Amino acid sequence: MKKPSRGKRVLCLAAALILFLIATNPSVLFFLPDGARDSLRDIWSNVFGDVEAVRQAIRVNWVAIFQIVAVVLTLALLVNLVRLVLERSTPKTGKQQSVRSMLDSFVGYAAVLVGVVWCLSAIGVNLSTIFASIGIVALIIGFAAESLIADVITGVFLVFEDEFNVGDIVEINGFRGTVTGIGVRVTSIRDAGGNVKIVNNSDIRDVLNRSRATSRAVVDAPIAYSADLEQAEKTLAAILAALPKKYPATFAVAPEYVGVEALDSSSVNLRVVAEVAEADYFAAARLINREIKLGFDKAGVEIPFQQVVVHQAKE
Repeated sequence: MKKPSRGKRVLCLAAALILFLIATNPSVLFFLPDGARDSLRDIWSNVFGDVEAVRQAIRVNWVAIFQIVAVVLTLALLVNLVRLVLERSTPKTGKQQSVRSMLDSFVGYAAVLVGVVWCLSAIGVNLSTIFASIGIVALIIGFAAESLIADVITGVFLVFEDEFNVGDIVEINGFRGTVTGIGVRVTSIRDAGGNVKIVNNSDIRDVLNRSRATSRAVVDAPIAYSADLEQAEKTLAAILAALPKKYPATFAVAPEYVGVEALDSSSVNLRVVAEVAEADYFAAARLINREIKLGFDKAGVEIPFQQVVVHQAKE
């Protein structure tokens, strides 16, 4: 089932809040005659009590329930409005995307906290007394929520210290992928296969940000021992020189042939290194392999396959 858009949710919540306020406070229906409004007020008072005395509620009753519903609807409306504004904004840098992601996460937590305090006040809980005597309880909760507090503090530092941003390709705790979100408590990373890993901010260590500089795509091109090495090197140089023109979006400069990497069991391996953006790391290696295969086939340079030589002893 398709999820409704943020704009539709804002409109629905606004309509629900308006209808709720009208239903619980008939006096706002200014277009009705005074007699009709008094009749509606009397009906609601007989059924639910004095719904116009919401502000004077000090205990759990219909008045308090109405106020709690109003609070929930109001906070939900505000949260969706803020998130709608954030979605409509167009961050131009990874830093701005990270700040937007953090704000989106913070709004949800803040709304829950404000809602809990507001609703407790609505049902008559004396919050000033609770806050005055919360010292020991806060100490106990502080020890229990130590990891949560660490997550929040680390998340704030991640954004403002600019270690990495949304859209950067990073390697965190051995997992490599693109940062899709930095929240108050967790950071989400998506790898090339579409798998998403959620990491607690306090568990983020040994970060390798691969988007801060170009990466080196390394490809080994095997040729047969019987092939002419000098001819293969000339062919390879021509193939590499043509890559920037053929694939300008991937190769800003031509990859470099660095020499014979290894004399393998059945091949001579020629190493090629390309300076590319981290986002093109795997694509660049695939393109180089493709062009080498096509170029060697045209030039008659043999690319060997794994061979097993069996020696049969004479009887």
